[in-house]
Formats: sequence, structure tokens, C-alpha cells
Amino acid sequence: MIDRRIPVAGPWMTEREARYAADAAANDWYSNAGAYAKKFETAFAQFAGVNHAVSLPHCTSAIHLALAALGVGDGDEVIVPDATWIASAAPVSYVGAIPVFVDVDPITWCVEKNAFERAISNRTKAVIAVDLYGSMPDFAALRAVADAARIPIIEDAAEALGSTYGGRPAGSLGDVGTFSFHGSKTLTTGEGGMLITNRRDVFDRVMVLRDHGRVPGDRYFQNQEVAFKYKMSGVQAALGLAQLERVSELVGKKRTIFSWYKARLGNLERFRMNAESDMVQNSYWMVTVVGDEKVPLTTRQLMEALDAKGIDSRPFFSPLSSLKAYARQGQSPNPVARALARCAVNLPSALLLTEADVDYVCASLLKIFREYGVA
Repeated sequence: MIDRRIPVAGPWMTEREARYAADAAANDWYSNAGAYAKKFETAFAQFAGVNHAVSLPHCTSAIHLALAALGVGDGDEVIVPDATWIASAAPVSYVGAIPVFVDVDPITWCVEKNAFERAISNRTKAVIAVDLYGSMPDFAALRAVADAARIPIIEDAAEALGSTYGGRPAGSLGDVGTFSFHGSKTLTTGEGGMLITNRRDVFDRVMVLRDHGRVPGDRYFQNQEVAFKYKMSGVQAALGLAQLERVSELVGKKRTIFSWYKARLGNLERFRMNAESDMVQNSYWMVTVVGDEKVPLTTRQLMEALDAKGIDSRPFFSPLSSLKAYARQGQSPNPVARALARCAVNLPSALLLTEADVDYVCASLLKIFREYGVA
């Protein structure tokens, strides 16, 4: 029995992060103002293999800026997978466009190519491809459809830092990539985000939009338009830089945690776990188990049973089209997204978990399954 609650998510901080953050708090001012943000952006662009990186308050702002920079606006449509967190879709409404929810692949849990293709209309101005829980969609197939229809791809890699597709880092497969550095993420700045791109036109536009419509370098506060205020603080950037210098260690620990779970749960007949195709190396941000249609358990029942044993968990995302927030659109949940959410949870995946923690979680989970006759 573990004598503490086992957290579902959480960071791994060291003396390096504390030292960098303290230095930023003391010195990232006056002539040094913004130094850590520039260092973080330069290092992140190199890590992601792109030309441009812009540090931001959160991933939501990155998606918002991406849409605005791409010229998406009133009455346009943006295709979004139905299985994701609302932050992937909310910025579509910010710019006055309409999210069109499409189904996901039952194995990767990411946007499915045929569903994307069927949803394209003459009003479609972008697709947001979400790398869910560290998994990645078939980007070669998505790119073929997107290029044929001349639709830009915004890759929401909020949950996939460290994942790769065909050897290319998550976030670098779209016209624009976005990341989250929320406290639950593999690399964290507490809150925070990053936008990356190889498109100079998008980068230049973002740099104006993120600073109240001011051209970079403007000293006279001559705003060219009404825009937004999206920047990252020096202390956050310092934390991010320190974490980025340890990114192999952080992602390696995530993959180790998943391997512990896989060894104990990988042979269950009625449940499957995060996928990893030949093209993808999954960073496994959240270890997830999904029950099939015959499992007599709901997500809520499973979470409550785990909670009673001192184990925190999270639900698999409900289809966005099923939420009250999008009720006016009148779209029914897509069948795969609906089925995935019926009995599925994210298990504890915090970076400070031990193998003993995972032993306890798995033993508890298997006991719950036996009680319901599914293990």
C-alpha cells in the first residue's frame, strides 16, 4: 500500500531550474530584459528543427496567433478532431470562425485522414492536427490531402514534446506548430507555450500580433492595428531553457514510465494502450487505457474506484461536439471519439513516479477489473 496519493501528472525539477530562474529574477531586466526568452526561443527552434520559435503565455495563445496570422476569420471553417481538449478548438471561435469536428483514428486517437478529407468545404481555411497524449496522426496522409486542397496545417503538439514522426520532431510537421508548457507537461514553465514555423510570413505576422499590433523594434508605441498581448516572462523562459537542456532525460523518463505500465497491462484483452506505429516514436505524455465496448465500466466509475485507492486519474477527453459549450452547433459526437471516451482514463504519469508507484497502480487497476469481470 502506498502511503500517499499518487499524482496523475507533475514535473521533474532540479537545481538547474532553480538556478536559472533565480538568475532571471535577479538579472533579466534593464539592458538584459528578454535575454532568457531569446535564449529559450533559439534553443527551442534548434531542438524542433525549424527557423522560428516564439515564446508565449500558453498553447491557447499559440493556436490563436496561428489562426490569426494565417488570415482565418469570420465565417471560415477550421477542421478539428473531436477527441481533444477544448483549448485546441476555442481559438477558432476567438477569430470568428467555425470549428468542424471530425472523427479520429481508433488506434492513434488522432485526426483521421478520410474524416478530414470529407469535411473539407469551400469555407475550410485550416485544419488543426492534435498529437493526442503524445501520439501522432499519419502526417504524410494529412499533408497530401491538405496540400491538394491548399489548406494549412496547424499542429497542436501541446501533449507531444519529444515525440517524432519519421524522425521529425512533433510540432514541425505542420505549417505552424504549437506547444504547451503547463505544469502537467513533460517540459514545463508552470504556464507557457511556444509557436514554431518555417514560414517567414507567418512568423512576421505573429511578431506584430503578439505585441498589440506593434512592429518589432518600435520604440514610439505606434500601433498599426488592434491586436493581442502574448508574451512569456523571463523567469518562465529561464525555467523552460533549463528544462529543455534536460529534454532527453525528461522524455526518457516518460518512456520508461510507459514501459513499466506496458509490462503489467499490455496483455489485457479488452483494453488497449497508447499506440506507437513504425513511423512514430511516442513520448507518452499520458499513459492511457481504453476499454472496448464490452467492458461494463464507465470512465467515471473507473476514476472513482481508483480515487478510493488513493490514485489520481483523468478522463479521456469527451468529444468536443458533446460539450454544452458547442451545443448550438448541433453536431452529434463522432462514433470513434464517442467510443473512446466511454471507458478510458489517463493513469498516473508524473515524472517523479517510481516503479513501485506503477506496481501499486497496476495491481489496483487489475483488482478493479477483476471485480467487474474484465481481467
